[in-house]
Amino acid sequence: MLLAISAANTSGSDLRHSLWHATAARAPATATLEGRAEADVVIVGAGYTGLSCALTLAEAGRAVIVLEAGEIGHGASGRNGGQVIPGLKHDPDDLVARLGRSRGEALVRLVGEAADRVFSMIAKHRINCAAQQCGWIQPAHSAAAAETIFARARQWSARRAPVELLAGDRLALLLGTDVYTAGWLDRRAGALQPLAYARGLARAAIANGARVHTASAVLRIVSEKKQWIAATAQGQARARQVVLASDAYSGPLWPELVTNQMVVTSVQTATAPLPEALRRTILPGGTVASDTRRLLCYFRLDAEGRFVIGGRGSVSDTVPDSVYAALRRAAARMYPPLARVPWPYRWYGRVGLTRDWLPHLAEVAPGIWAALGYCGRGVAMATTMGLELGEALRDRREPAYPVAALKAIPLHSLRVPLLRAGIAYYRALDAIS
Repeated sequence: MLLAISAANTSGSDLRHSLWHATAARAPATATLEGRAEADVVIVGAGYTGLSCALTLAEAGRAVIVLEAGEIGHGASGRNGGQVIPGLKHDPDDLVARLGRSRGEALVRLVGEAADRVFSMIAKHRINCAAQQCGWIQPAHSAAAAETIFARARQWSARRAPVELLAGDRLALLLGTDVYTAGWLDRRAGALQPLAYARGLARAAIANGARVHTASAVLRIVSEKKQWIAATAQGQARARQVVLASDAYSGPLWPELVTNQMVVTSVQTATAPLPEALRRTILPGGTVASDTRRLLCYFRLDAEGRFVIGGRGSVSDTVPDSVYAALRRAAARMYPPLARVPWPYRWYGRVGLTRDWLPHLAEVAPGIWAALGYCGRGVAMATTMGLELGEALRDRREPAYPVAALKAIPLHSLRVPLLRAGIAYYRALDAIS
């Protein structure tokens, strides 16, 4: 018998002041798992990965149970900035160099279509989440960063992606600020209300026959008679296959998931709806944006005209007021009138960072799959990974995304002081550049 024990971690922030919780459509009705249940696949985690996987399997007639420790979208899926960005942190040519021409280009196509996949899912299932495929601008914070993003844009352009190099007046016109001098625009990208999207995926999965149980933390997973048993406080779910889709909120349920990534916080704050005259001057091109700083700054307007800005926070579940103040100052440097408006919303969540800055997909035990480490690209990539894994399980084939064993990050037990030192170092480099 193989045994893995966990007290599932459901912490991560006080969400009372979260913009997404304040404005999302109501979640579908769910209940705690009680008693014994059986399925073809048990999925741990009701975020984008788990729900898109569940929806894919349920549409094919498979019996699926989703177990969530908190509520739907409790983790990063309900806390992120709602920017739907295709691709990975690595540029296309780098992926080809890593994997070879055939496998590398196949992966480039998969990740390059990630945003399109999200918007197609939303349209197909009529998910009410303020989705707009409005484009994403990545402005450069330095001359060296400008060279990097110009090369990135050219690589995607060579693969016929709808991208555009930006500089000078054209960039300032689209952003509504002249603090950046160069950038690129990726028209495949867009925006959505992230918690509403997660709840919409859950609603679609349930409508297709999936069983979603909230407040059902998985305490342990054991094998018995060619089945896996996911045990909760009040019940158990049995299946031949399990998907671990809890990413940065995994806790010690399966220790390999924890040691395979570093977890940091991503912090956001938002204004009240802005006056129309001010709203028109901010991101008048209608895009979302995130810059090239090592501790990047990302910003957008939501559907009601609130300005949302986020960035890297701390290495713990405590974020001081000074972090939110720094984000407000960054917003005011780009758009000075924002220094004089109310900022009633503030929240944060966890981001999983892998050693190689790539999402990881692994079969951690026979029949148990894990997907994790989206490195800040989770809206599009977590959806894509869930869809791909669901299709692979449905069709009994290998996933299109590369599968590799999870490897522990060296000195992972020292991650907190190492991350603190790294954040301080990167902050200094960003200031210098």
